[in-house]
Amino acid sequence: MKNELIIKIVSVVVFVAVSLGVIIYANTDRPTYTITESSGVEYETARVLSVLEDNTTIDKDVENVKKGSTELEVELLTGRYKGDVCHVTNYYSALYNVDVAKGDKVSVRVDTTDDGVYNVSIYNYNRIPLFIGLIILFFAVLVIFGGKQGLKAFLGLVYTVLVIIYVLLPLALKGVSTVPLTVLIVFITSAVCFLLIGGVQKKTIAAALGSLAGVLVAALLGEIAAKIGGVTTFQMDEAEAMLLVKSTFSLKMRGLFISGILIAAMGAVMDIAMSISSAISEVHEANKKLGFKELFKAGMNIGKDAMGTMSNTLVLAYVGGSLNMMVLIYSYGVSFTQLVNTDFVAIEMIRAIAGSIGIIGTVPCVSAMAAYLFSKDKM
Repeated sequence: MKNELIIKIVSVVVFVAVSLGVIIYANTDRPTYTITESSGVEYETARVLSVLEDNTTIDKDVENVKKGSTELEVELLTGRYKGDVCHVTNYYSALYNVDVAKGDKVSVRVDTTDDGVYNVSIYNYNRIPLFIGLIILFFAVLVIFGGKQGLKAFLGLVYTVLVIIYVLLPLALKGVSTVPLTVLIVFITSAVCFLLIGGVQKKTIAAALGSLAGVLVAALLGEIAAKIGGVTTFQMDEAEAMLLVKSTFSLKMRGLFISGILIAAMGAVMDIAMSISSAISEVHEANKKLGFKELFKAGMNIGKDAMGTMSNTLVLAYVGGSLNMMVLIYSYGVSFTQLVNTDFVAIEMIRAIAGSIGIIGTVPCVSAMAAYLFSKDKM
């Protein structure tokens, strides 16, 4: 027992040390925006002290949005000009409509043009309190309904987000091939999440390996479909901006499309993998005489019920994210041939189908792995 504890402690220490080493390496020469005493653009928080003049009107033809401008007196609350009171013109249009009143906090853009000379403009609503509130609400709901397991799930999510921000993004800019990097990150983060939730046991090992198999299926199908359809990152909306980034960094753009599919599918794949693995574990506990064939069949039966809803979840998530564009395309009355041959439709179709098949492929993989592990423990 003591030796097992020592092994666990050493394993955790080694894992943390390696993780920190990778993060430090990845973030060496991390891009930073440089400002000087006489130049720079900064985004700060300000408070509206008063509305000096209101020159807005209501446009009833565009769903009653405000148009025109207001003259505001604002106080800068953050940044190098903190405490300064400025006069700002807040412009309104159908596309830019930051409607604020006295006492509201707002995000402002500060453009420094010379030593001590700067201009302030309204950037957007101050959404930081909203985001903090949503995160606290999400955390509270997880802990209230999930207890200790909910807390562990939240920690796993935090770890996943940090790995994406501090490992995947900086290493991608350094020119590391994103597809194998993403596959590795998916496996490590899913393993960490499963271990946090269930510890080192057969069902978590099976779920982690099944998740890896699922995302590999999604990656393979996505790569094949993208090659056949001639779809790459260069056909995506952000391609032009990414090319500018590529001129400064060693970024490899082609793999980003498949990497996005893997990250998007990871949550659903982990969900179904853990569900099936836990179910097989319970079946095994109920009847430890069951062998590989019976446990595998049980996993597949459970998976058949779950894969339909999980695939719907992924497809509908893509549809929801693209709803505005779909409405726009529909309004043009384009033909079916033109529609299906657009880059946008091809990209979304490959994303949705590859991710869904990754989920479906997870079912037999995790069923087989869990059945194999638990069938070795017969009474």
